[in-house]
Amino acid sequence: MSIQIAIATEDGVHVSAHFGRAPYFQVVTIDNGKIVASERREKAYHQGEHHHDEHGGNDTHASGMVGVVSDCAVIIAGGMGSPAYESIQAAKLTPILTDLREVDQAAQAYAMGTLTNRPERVHQR
Repeated sequence: MSIQIAIATEDGVHVSAHFGRAPYFQVVTIDNGKIVASERREKAYHQGEHHHDEHGGNDTHASGMVGVVSDCAVIIAGGMGSPAYESIQAAKLTPILTDLREVDQAAQAYAMGTLTNRPERVHQR
């Protein structure tokens, strides 16, 4: 069974310490516990800037920051604000906050079922 996960990143190598500041997602495809593909996607909504989606509507966290990875099951970051955390959940994706600093390390831990979620890393308003 194949699953895609999105990891917030600034450079494709490191897990972003803060979801909202990451300009990219590294999207990793896992099949039967093995990483089989990886691609970088640009986030449509980044660093507090407000953008319009390509259909002319206004983006929210869920549709803008998360819309580009709506085909993923999980979003991984080092930390994020509570509005982003709640928006990810509202988009029916699972947010996972991790202490791991490298994208490959986090992806491998997820694939092996050993990635620990750190919900205390949600920043309150």
